[in-house]
Amino acid sequence: MTLQQPPRNQWRQHALVLIGYALVAVVFTWPLLPLVRTHLPGPPDGDTGVYVWNQWVFQHEVLDHRTLPYFTGEIFAATGRANLSLHNYTAFANILALPFVRSLGVVVTFNLVYLALTILTAYATFLLARRLTEGNTAVAWLTGALFAWSPVLVTRGMGHFSLIGAAPLPIFVLQLIRMRSQPSVREAATLGAIVAWATACDVYYGVYCVMMATTYLAATSFRLARAEAASPPRAIFVRSIDLVAISLSGLVLALLLSQGWQFTVMGQVVRVRTVYTPIMALTLLVAVRLWLHFRPTLRPVSLQQIGASLRVLATTGVVAAILMSPLLYAFGLRVLDGRVDRSTTFWRSSPPGIDLLALVTPNPNHPAAPAVLREWLSHLTRDGYLENVASIPLVALAVVLVAWRTGRHARAGRALAIGFGVLALGPFVRIAGIDTHIPAPWALLRYVPILGLTRSPGRFFVPAMLGIAVLFAIALRTLLARWPGVRTPALAGAAALLLVELFPAPRPVFSAEIPSIYRIVASDPREGVRVLELPFGIRDGRTSVGNFTARTQYYQTAHGKPIIGGYLSRVSRRRVRDNQSDPVLRALVHLSEGRPLSPEQLAEFRSLWPGFVRRTSLGYVVLDRKRAPDQLQSVAVTDLQLEKLADDDPLVLYRPTATP
Repeated sequence: MTLQQPPRNQWRQHALVLIGYALVAVVFTWPLLPLVRTHLPGPPDGDTGVYVWNQWVFQHEVLDHRTLPYFTGEIFAATGRANLSLHNYTAFANILALPFVRSLGVVVTFNLVYLALTILTAYATFLLARRLTEGNTAVAWLTGALFAWSPVLVTRGMGHFSLIGAAPLPIFVLQLIRMRSQPSVREAATLGAIVAWATACDVYYGVYCVMMATTYLAATSFRLARAEAASPPRAIFVRSIDLVAISLSGLVLALLLSQGWQFTVMGQVVRVRTVYTPIMALTLLVAVRLWLHFRPTLRPVSLQQIGASLRVLATTGVVAAILMSPLLYAFGLRVLDGRVDRSTTFWRSSPPGIDLLALVTPNPNHPAAPAVLREWLSHLTRDGYLENVASIPLVALAVVLVAWRTGRHARAGRALAIGFGVLALGPFVRIAGIDTHIPAPWALLRYVPILGLTRSPGRFFVPAMLGIAVLFAIALRTLLARWPGVRTPALAGAAALLLVELFPAPRPVFSAEIPSIYRIVASDPREGVRVLELPFGIRDGRTSVGNFTARTQYYQTAHGKPIIGGYLSRVSRRRVRDNQSDPVLRALVHLSEGRPLSPEQLAEFRSLWPGFVRRTSLGYVVLDRKRAPDQLQSVAVTDLQLEKLADDDPLVLYRPTATP
């Protein structure tokens, strides 16, 4: 990092800032600290279990196998090593955990890294706010707390662990500010290092940094102006656009009042049922009409400035690529191996974004928040509570509105808040759960290759919240300077109100207990012995084949044996085909999904099972009686020649009698 070290007389001040954030982290996650050895901030059978597994498998590959940690044979053990380049791998958190996993255990290490990442996010925001407020430490500290413990980040930390590592975002904005005052190759290289750091936290954050850099450099290289000298468009052309727009408005109204129509054109049946396409066409016509009226044009500041911006982008890209080379190498092998899906993005297939009403709801994590509010947010979309929370703290919103147009750096905060906030709305604007069918920018930008990696548009609200925090810092400093006589009580009052509003404790915590049957598996000295959990399956962030639970990978951190099946953020279609081409695995998928096998299929399954046990070195089978369909339980008990070893209801441990 090229950030200047604080003078020696300021080290104590920064230490106190960190201590303050550590105290907030402990209080705001209570009762996690006293349960740090036995509980987790999210359920182990959800995404939290996979993030714990990330830290375990990372150190396992680095320390035990001494290989690049973007490959592992610990999951999908029957169909070859897994490539983790498209998995939400949380490499930065894994590196922080590396020295401690073996001495402290996976649960303690995960919890401590979780707390450390929230403190680091707050401190990084403090550094940015301190620069923007010209050294106002108190306002900057409060700004760090606002962003790090905002409802959007606290909620994501209950399951989407990678998103709490948002420290690169404020540091990236800070570096952009430094570049403006001190442009150099060194500063551009630092920018590239931060992009790599952000990607190692979460690939979404790497994409956000690229978006911010590109927008910033474009804004400094070009100016938007009205083309005064251009001749106005012909009146008949403008009137034609107005007429078509009025006609489309009538079509939209008619569709809303009716059930749509169906008619035939040249033998083809045409159905007009929804207003998505007419409203999109109407929106584009309105945009064209506004463009014709204002006639904006982009004018380069200078060729020298454009060249400088291109050099910055090139330097940033090269440095980021060098630091990300292990990830890019793994991704390159995935491409060469044909395991990158080029799935088509359809017109209305994108996940929805943030509901407009959700932006102004009170903090749903507050202990005084009504249960009906959390219930409403949970059912806004199929993505559930974790993706739907985006409450802007009302204290921060009030401060920003009072001093909206003040502050020298307010433009940057508004750009972040409005730009990313609009993207967070998703492809179509929704209000109180009602789809207005009005297209937002994400309806088109999701087709851009790099941006398309961010499948959940609601997460754009994280950098938008950073913009709101920046506006809060500038606005609060301005108001305190405007009223110097009441500066201390005003600051204390704002701090008290904000911290009370942000308070999310007591936080839900979840037992990290590992069933006792896995001690038997862990004590087996044989290398390469594999474990099959029933129900069986393959799962990723979008699809599921069979019925796999992330809890299986969490339990693997205790027994350490390769498992057949698994979960990754993105699983290639080829991996799924490889599993389903195996008749035994295909039969297990059918049974795990509750689909019965015919007598012929069952006979084939019985005959192939001993060979499958030997071929895959299968040493143990774990049956979950609570989740397994009846026929799967019957087949496991009567047809697979299994010897029962232990029972820890609802899990039963078996050993195949066929020799692996």
